[in-house]
Amino acid sequence: MTSRPDPAPNLRDLARLRRVRDRMDREYAQPLDVEALARGVHMSAGHLSRQFRQAYGESPYSYLMTRRIERAMALLRRGDLSVTEVCFEVGCSSLGTFSTRFTELVGMPPSTYREQAASATAGMPSCVSKQVTRPVRNREARSEGRD
Repeated sequence: MTSRPDPAPNLRDLARLRRVRDRMDREYAQPLDVEALARGVHMSAGHLSRQFRQAYGESPYSYLMTRRIERAMALLRRGDLSVTEVCFEVGCSSLGTFSTRFTELVGMPPSTYREQAASATAGMPSCVSKQVTRPVRNREARSEGRD
């Protein structure tokens, strides 16, 4: 008789991963790193990173940066903060890294986005503009184009 692997540890890991993802969604503006996130759910940083990538298709850092960029897009559309202020407001500590990641995800630098987005979404309810302007990763855009 062969024994089956116990599914409980896998379910426990999925619950932990969900808690990590929820924490990143809530605390995106806080200084979060994989070690701190892993400690919070009693996992090693390496195990958390591997399991998170397997479950969600991207690293914890990549997921966190996407949340930060989404929030930055909303703040830039609002138009009352400078790009530097937005960078720090969403939890980034380096304007250069923020601008690079923003450009990678959105396809244009934050300053250009700020200029164009304000007029493009004028009059739209915020819930609609958030969906319309959601950043799309390059691999997601390629796979959507193939369907």
